[in-house]
Amino acid sequence: MMRAGLSFCILTLTVLGLSAQSIDLPEQQDRWSIQPDGSIEWKPEGRLPHNDHIEMSGEKISMWIQYGVDTSGKLNLNRSFVFPSFRLLPQRTVSSMMYSVADNDLPRFLINDRLLKAGTFNAAVQSDQPEKVTSIRLKGIMETSSFIGRDKNIALHRTLFPSVTQPLAIEKWVFVNTGKQAVKVEMEYLNRETRPAAERTTPVQHSFFISTLNEGVKNLQPGDSVVFAIIYQAVNANNPFIKAKVEEELTARKNRVNQFLSLLQLETPDEILNTAFAFAKIRATESIYKTKGGYLHGPGGLRYYAAIWANDQAEYINPFFAYLGDEVANKSAMNAYRWFAKYMNPEYKPIPSSIIAEGDGVWQGAKDRGDMAMIAYGAGRYALTFGNKDSARVLWPLIEWCLEYLKRKINDDGVVYSDSDELEGRFPAGKANLHTSALYYDALISASKLGRLLGISPTQIKSYEAQAKQMKGNIEKYFGAKVEGFDTYRYYKGNDTLRAWITTPLTVGIFDRKEGTIAALFSPRLWTSDGLASLAGNNTFWDRSTLYALRGVFAAGETEKALRFLKYYSRRRLLGEHVPYPVEAYPEGNQRHLSAESGLYCRIYLEGMFGIRPTGFNSFTITPRLPKGWDQMALRNVHSFGNVFDLEIRRGSKESILAVIKKDGNEKKYILKDGETKEIKL
Repeated sequence: MMRAGLSFCILTLTVLGLSAQSIDLPEQQDRWSIQPDGSIEWKPEGRLPHNDHIEMSGEKISMWIQYGVDTSGKLNLNRSFVFPSFRLLPQRTVSSMMYSVADNDLPRFLINDRLLKAGTFNAAVQSDQPEKVTSIRLKGIMETSSFIGRDKNIALHRTLFPSVTQPLAIEKWVFVNTGKQAVKVEMEYLNRETRPAAERTTPVQHSFFISTLNEGVKNLQPGDSVVFAIIYQAVNANNPFIKAKVEEELTARKNRVNQFLSLLQLETPDEILNTAFAFAKIRATESIYKTKGGYLHGPGGLRYYAAIWANDQAEYINPFFAYLGDEVANKSAMNAYRWFAKYMNPEYKPIPSSIIAEGDGVWQGAKDRGDMAMIAYGAGRYALTFGNKDSARVLWPLIEWCLEYLKRKINDDGVVYSDSDELEGRFPAGKANLHTSALYYDALISASKLGRLLGISPTQIKSYEAQAKQMKGNIEKYFGAKVEGFDTYRYYKGNDTLRAWITTPLTVGIFDRKEGTIAALFSPRLWTSDGLASLAGNNTFWDRSTLYALRGVFAAGETEKALRFLKYYSRRRLLGEHVPYPVEAYPEGNQRHLSAESGLYCRIYLEGMFGIRPTGFNSFTITPRLPKGWDQMALRNVHSFGNVFDLEIRRGSKESILAVIKKDGNEKKYILKDGETKEIKL
């Protein structure tokens, strides 16, 4: 008995020490730097070799580039091209036509009749004419610069990007004669077709082409340059071969990226946060594909295209699009909810977790993950924030149906039953998990506000309000617990190990256990060098829970703590070893830049730091969390609540906060105490 008691005391003291411990965040050594034009640049001057990957997308293509620089300074590229609307059989989520192209698959280049291939001259002459990369830049387009030859008498600039609207990508090569002698440069002709078997393509046979533009021998005098291009494209009976216009396509891509950047701009005193927010907008919004069923946002990552998910689209990204003001993004959001609505049924069988193959199929491999809570939560927030009554009327039947489904799934303990959760069995989730019930609670709150605006029966609205109140109490009773010494939540019945998703209540305004929850999130048990571990003691992380946590901690009023970890995370993702966007997971998926996570990053600021909560088609509350070292912060060109406006938060006198709404050349000021919530009506 004495041994057992002693062991218990030691364990208790250890846990208490963890809860009180302040994490020393690792020092970061930036590989990239922010440039005056808003791009980020890496100059490979040490710490080689280094390899990374990035994805860029257009309406008909996604272009995944794996790039690396070896110890000699040579650049290596491996390109993968996915064509979401060029479908293959059998019908599966991953059945988009995809091809990879390595450096050895490119047309041959020659300089003064000496072979250049795979980024360098052939081995026989490599020592005489090495290539050295001097710069790689990213900003929705990948640009590389290098010198060829020991005398650096030839500069080579590559530009890689996808078309905005066509099923093609372009690799532009520009050779510049920087020496004093004339140079002969040649790109050989290439026009290669690869075609899957007709039996494996649908609805018609597809082909993949690699072709050249402006091939042949070019004589460059000192100071002259020549432009070559390699075109990668998908072709079928409905999409004929295109002779691409390189400069037009490049201009269109730059314009589309600049359009993303012009909308919903974040201004803070921290350049890294501003830039990370800007880059997240690019990744979140470029990944929208034009399918036979309309525009669809897709996560990407070489797997997830021409399909939607209840978490990635309905829950994560669509509420962000309601603020952004991009027409294509809003079309994709409404389209996703319409697709889910097609599966409503009078028997209240679950809507599929995912609708795939341009709408021709479904995936329900993880059973009910709490998908109806995800859909109702996202659709309610989207409808209110977007601020369009007609759109809200379209979404209301889906929200109403999902809420009734969830009501029927409430178990004897008053929380929502579900087979699994959004991690789909990777970790235990019991038969009722915290995330699903918290999303249901939030969906009921949004539905009660939305229903009033749409003239729904007061009895039904009061029922939603009563259910929300009851659900909040049941979440506390069922999930509230001391886990590993922290007064926080168990993720499911029987759970005795900390889980990252204990953060969800903070994001929906449940702060009853905020102190213990925040202490647990930022304890050595959960916080790792890459954000939150999904399960304490496990090396697996999924950025989505980290992004939820940072939003929730700001919302809970722990501004300085949230800012410290946000700055660390943002710097790591934007300027570190794997850049420039939030990622999906590790070790699964090799930290793919799945696009919905970038939407979650932006929501840290919208719903966390600025504390925006929609209350009507033209109204919202704010609970701004202005960090102590900042005099002001702002959101510019916000397109939401039926208006276009700026929201400025400034430090006032006597510890007050000043909120300023600028719209149509006018401004309205609100004075708040620190932590106060204020209703804004536009």
